[in-house]
Amino acid sequence: MTELIVALDNPDEREALALAEELMPAVDFFKVGLSLFAAAGPAVVDRLKSLGASVFLDLKFHDIPAQVEGVCRIVGAYGVDMVTVHTFGGLEMMRAAQRGLIAGASGANRGVPIAVGVTVLTSLDAGDLEATGVTALPQDQVGRLAALAEGAGLAGVVASALEIPMIRTITPKSFKVVTPGIRPLWADVGDQKRVATPAEAAKAGADYVVVGRPITGADDSSEAADRIIEELVLK
Repeated sequence: MTELIVALDNPDEREALALAEELMPAVDFFKVGLSLFAAAGPAVVDRLKSLGASVFLDLKFHDIPAQVEGVCRIVGAYGVDMVTVHTFGGLEMMRAAQRGLIAGASGANRGVPIAVGVTVLTSLDAGDLEATGVTALPQDQVGRLAALAEGAGLAGVVASALEIPMIRTITPKSFKVVTPGIRPLWADVGDQKRVATPAEAAKAGADYVVVGRPITGADDSSEAADRIIEELVLK
């Protein structure tokens, strides 16, 4: 079954934690992204873990291999469950990330986080890629990057629902796909371009869907989360 991860993108730590408590136990997996981590630091991970939640630390590491290995060694000791790195960093950078996570987790006597590689952001389309010098269509570029991530030993990738069927044809069955850009029919698309409904993502084979604003910005966040979970179950 496809699992829901709720993105806690509110930089106010107290509000983010209050929302997590409100949504539990229906939701027990939460994403800590750049805004919340910059505002609250690693302590927010400890607080979420103390609630019994799983934590997806989405900081999208992208630097030279030595730097990424060093930061992943630190993050590996946090006790988070999932971490992102940018596949555009290349094969050696992704391998370095894996080494760092394993070393950090081992040193802290914790489980090794699942490392997933960010492919093409769901806010980008073919025109955006071309402006950066990438002439491949998004699906082709995602496929190339997913194969690279699998070759580097990552557990999976972050990709839109549109690319999941193609990813499944070129990676092992155990390879995870984490899918953002999820927009129920009753929610605004916002700044996302390659989007899908929860049911579409589940049918395509997403292991996880990441949902932020349709839940966090709803008048009743618990009701919104319940509607999405129901859609994932019924698909």
